[in-house]
Amino acid sequence: MSTHFQTAVRSNVSHAQRREAIDRLIDADERTNLALLVKMSGLRGEFRRRALEGLGECNATETLADLAENTTIDPSLR
Repeated sequence: MSTHFQTAVRSNVSHAQRREAIDRLIDADERTNLALLVKMSGLRGEFRRRALEGLGECNATETLADLAENTTIDPSLR
């Protein structure tokens, strides 16, 4: 797991730090970690949405298609 991913999921970080960590994951094209963030039910929706948007920015169409079919993910994110 990357440092940015660990920052994104850590419970004791500010919203700004979490958003910055997710943006760094996007910049690094870390599609697997972004997909994990989308799937994490314990993470606030705004951060899961940002990870989802980041997958779009990374042109991760296959990953996005898999997430769209995943019924365990909240329908608002599919």
